[in-house]
Amino acid sequence: MPRFLVVEGPIGVGKTSLVRRLANHFQSEMLLEGAEENPFLQRFYENPREAALPAQLFFLFQRSRQWNGLVQDDLFRQQLIADFMLEKDRLFAQINLDKDELALYEQVYQQLTLQAPPPDLVVYLQAPVDTLMKRIKKRARPQEKTIEADYLKKLCDAYTDFFYYYDRSPLLIINAAEINPLERQRDFDLLIEHISSEGPDRRYLNPTMSL
Repeated sequence: MPRFLVVEGPIGVGKTSLVRRLANHFQSEMLLEGAEENPFLQRFYENPREAALPAQLFFLFQRSRQWNGLVQDDLFRQQLIADFMLEKDRLFAQINLDKDELALYEQVYQQLTLQAPPPDLVVYLQAPVDTLMKRIKKRARPQEKTIEADYLKKLCDAYTDFFYYYDRSPLLIINAAEINPLERQRDFDLLIEHISSEGPDRRYLNPTMSL
């Protein structure tokens, strides 16, 4: 397994559940986003314009504490799997904040000087909006009940654009609508094979291989 592995993708795609299973398989440490700790998140989903800035700033300070804790504990000497990468905060901020709020956010971001080593591999889970909406509805988290398809579409487009240009780490792109490593052992074994093997810096997991 890569020493530092990140699983990323839009809301509802199954990042955290997959990280938990991978960590159990590899007996690795986990770093989880902890979105449920954000007291502004439900308010953001109910009224994005009113709560976007405090929600983003909370996540930013939370990330700072998490990464500083990792550095102090020297956890990067161990295998680590995370369900987020630092760059995602800016991605969400660019979607949710207006011009003045984004400028303030950037000032705070620069003051915190957040730094993390590049992952040895990023697993990017993709899924269409209708699949994400079904999964969000199925897991029935109270703070997510007001999420709309239009917002998920903007988020998916932002992720697509971000990873189109991403070159900081090797990237494994997976169609999570067709491959289900959480519920199908064959798909999970296939994912483990791709994670554990070397290959080009940008790889794709072909859905037809799991049929």
